[in-house]
Amino acid sequence: MYIKLIQPKMRRRPMDTDIKLHMSPPLGLLTIANMLRDEHRIVIENENIERINFGDMPDIVGISVTVDTLPRAVEISRKFREKGCKVVAGGIHITTAASFVPEDAFDALCIGAAEGTWNDIVRDAELGELRPVYRCRHDLRGAEIVPPAYDMLEKGKYLYCNIVHTSRGCPFRCDFCYNSSAERGYIKREISDVVAEIKSLGTDHVMFIDDNLAGDPKWTREFLHAIMPLNLRWQAAVSINAAKDGELLDLMKESGCRSLFIGFESITPESVSGVHKVQNSAADYDAAVKAIHDRGIMINASFVFGLDGDTPGTFDATLDWIVRNRIETVTSHILTPYPGTVLYERMKAEGRITSDDLSLYNTANVVFKPAGMTAEELYNGYICIYKRIYSFRNIIRRLPETKDQRAAYLLFNLFYRKFGKFTDLVCKIVTYRNIGRLAEIWSALTRLSFRTGPACAAGSRQRDAGPETVTRNFYRKQTDR
Repeated sequence: MYIKLIQPKMRRRPMDTDIKLHMSPPLGLLTIANMLRDEHRIVIENENIERINFGDMPDIVGISVTVDTLPRAVEISRKFREKGCKVVAGGIHITTAASFVPEDAFDALCIGAAEGTWNDIVRDAELGELRPVYRCRHDLRGAEIVPPAYDMLEKGKYLYCNIVHTSRGCPFRCDFCYNSSAERGYIKREISDVVAEIKSLGTDHVMFIDDNLAGDPKWTREFLHAIMPLNLRWQAAVSINAAKDGELLDLMKESGCRSLFIGFESITPESVSGVHKVQNSAADYDAAVKAIHDRGIMINASFVFGLDGDTPGTFDATLDWIVRNRIETVTSHILTPYPGTVLYERMKAEGRITSDDLSLYNTANVVFKPAGMTAEELYNGYICIYKRIYSFRNIIRRLPETKDQRAAYLLFNLFYRKFGKFTDLVCKIVTYRNIGRLAEIWSALTRLSFRTGPACAAGSRQRDAGPETVTRNFYRKQTDR
């Protein structure tokens, strides 16, 4: 069969350039491709970086859907279904909020992991017996997870192709997160499989895109010991409670950790507790940051504005905290009640949802009634704090004390954030992949120059941190995965 896999185009946030769209490839689609390519013809089209070819006639079209891309996914589906193609929708939004998908928008919905659904989908399509819903069983084992088809990537189109997931889901159930959905589980991969996957990439720089690399500290310790011989430089996302485990932080440093993406969410205790982020305690943030920085690891801090404990003064207080603690990178969001989450159900019951346009659900729009400020104050504060964080003055004030972090820090803050439009233009000329390689080379050379100085003679193990951790958003995110 001819199977076409599509990633619909996402809507950029106000501060984003096309660099965001070219950051990393869609691992979910590459996983499906690896499952099926031995027996079927597979084509992947990522609308974020290329146009969709509507002129051909696939037997099956598979579309990966996040909440904000659902309207576009429905449009894509209609065009292919009008030609007689069968269209299957999957991805994080379908898994967590299938009831919010328009009736008859797709021929079938794929709920849960591809490994537990797609073989059945293809078999039934070949027989002409495609069912409306396919659901992965909840007892999927880590050993059953299929690695992505990295060799199918057009590497010149992406900044980073060396991205790996060691687990899926998260053990925590924060109200605003996709992981609060009953359909989301937590699966850890076999460590030997992950190590083999890393070796196959042929690189010493890896970005782990787990929702939470430290979700199971015992497993994480075993994994970090396993990758020690690989001499990696790596980034990942972890929950803040990992900073309370000094032994774990030491292992992260020893195994090559450069930076950690951490969801602080808010410096206001009431805001954090209001969404049941039980692993966070705002009173412990300063100590957590110090523990991480003491080991020469940089921090990409994530904040969510608009939580019920937030007021207009939250933005100034957060900026002061960020600068005082020399937080190297900040990713900020407007609170977004994703359908299927506990937060959405609560706000819906309270009559606080103000928009059903799911294309606005990308953490850059106010789609609900805030409790402690107006919608306009929330949006303006979100835009303003970004500009202030990445002003020249605050870039200098946040400069890391550890010298061999500064090259990577300035690279990200200046060329990705401050002058992102210029960098994006250069990327279009020399390819995104080549710019990513140049960034790695610059960081590596700078690190070597510091290692030849007094710090090296003293036995220093300080290392640089790479650019912003890529997270499925993501939750998202994210990257959205």
